[in-house]
Amino acid sequence: MDTTRSADGTTIAYDRFGSGTPVILVNGALSTRSGMQPYAEALAQDFTVITYDRRGRGDSTDTSPYSVAREIQDLQALIAAVGGSAAVYGHSSGAALVAMAASSLPITRIVLHEPPYGPDDEESLQQSDEDGAVVLRLLAEGRRVEAVAAFLTMAGMPPEAAAEYAKTYGMAEVAHTLAYDFAVMDHASKGGVVPVSLLEGLQQPTLVIAGSASPPFMMEAARAVAKTVPNGRLVELDGQHHVVPAEILAPVLAEFLSPR
Repeated sequence: MDTTRSADGTTIAYDRFGSGTPVILVNGALSTRSGMQPYAEALAQDFTVITYDRRGRGDSTDTSPYSVAREIQDLQALIAAVGGSAAVYGHSSGAALVAMAASSLPITRIVLHEPPYGPDDEESLQQSDEDGAVVLRLLAEGRRVEAVAAFLTMAGMPPEAAAEYAKTYGMAEVAHTLAYDFAVMDHASKGGVVPVSLLEGLQQPTLVIAGSASPPFMMEAARAVAKTVPNGRLVELDGQHHVVPAEILAPVLAEFLSPR
């Protein structure tokens, strides 16, 4: 494990794999860097791959108050640590964070894997606000496992499965960072809908990934993102869900990220 220090003094823990063009992997909600390790190992033959704990998770520290700008500064510190520029892959809410960071940081190539932007109709926005309020209330009451279950249900997991998964090792420890992910999704566009003006400004080559077996709203969001980014293209992985096995995802990433 290595560490770097963000602009506000927060320690960001990271692991480095392989050698070659730098690639940073940004995880989504309820994840630590260990979840990205299989992808890093699969890519390590051709790239220097960085996995890291987002602030408040794993071996990284935290600094109050939370802000999305500080999370972007964490990524900036990592890019500096690997030489000053890097390609960046983001999964789920991590993809939304990467999209925001790419407008100001030296990111050479972007991969956005199912950023969970929601529909923009009034009913969907109201439902999202209500579900999010439940999660935040449970967190405020210290009911971390219940908050995780409510979030997973909100994301489309059946309630019984969500309740069981919420009890698994490590979930309660990172539950508080769900509030951070909500802030990320709401930062670029109110209500967490597709941030058209932000995406239209991205100039880097961008790959958008979605699994055909993921919740329909994620597929719809991915298609909208790919159409909006000027240099974007979409890859749909047949039969895949929100989390894709490394042996399937890594070749797609390697093909796009390889220097040309």
